[in-house]
Amino acid sequence: MFDADQNKATRRNFLKIATGVTATALGLGIMPRFAEAFSMPHVTLNDPTAKAMNYVEDASTTSNTLHKVGSACANCQLYMGAASGYGPCQLYPGKAVSSKGWCTSYTPKAAG
Repeated sequence: MFDADQNKATRRNFLKIATGVTATALGLGIMPRFAEAFSMPHVTLNDPTAKAMNYVEDASTTSNTLHKVGSACANCQLYMGAASGYGPCQLYPGKAVSSKGWCTSYTPKAAG
């Protein structure tokens, strides 16, 4: 016969396992990137590459004629970090840039 208590326990166990597996998968995929960004030193304005690329930590403060309103590291295809805070950029290996930053190598992310 059908045992309602056993069915509830089985469903509860399944949900616990599914939640654990999902959390583990997300942690393995996402957490290393965040940990990496936190452990990297931030690019300074005195960095030779930053100077050459006219990097600024806040895009709204630049007067560079190449800057377009709305352009920032967070929406550049070279930026690999989160939408806010600091994250890695392909131009500055081993260093983190501000998601609000901007430089002359800004390349908009492809629409998609």
